Amino acid sequence: MISKTFTILNPTGFHVRPTKTFVQTAGTFPCKVSVINKGKKVNGKSSLSMLTLGIAVNEEVTLEIDGEQEEQALEALGQLLTEIHE
Repeated sequence: MISKTFTILNPTGFHVRPTKTFVQTAGTFPCKVSVINKGKKVNGKSSLSMLTLGIAVNEEVTLEIDGEQEEQALEALGQLLTEIHE
């Protein structure tokens, strides 16, 4: 298992559109993806679970990836967390 913390840069936080992209990307990897924010840990492959975190701009989010292709998943998903979306 590997983990890394990222800071959300999107001015509107991690809302529906970036969450959808994140979940779709997470689903392409065979590993387990967990997202932790403010002490709450959820399944990173579930849109509803991700939205319950209410991730806002400048908040820190930790990704925990466990299983096959974990390094590739961490890189791809971490990039999505730090992108600025319209």
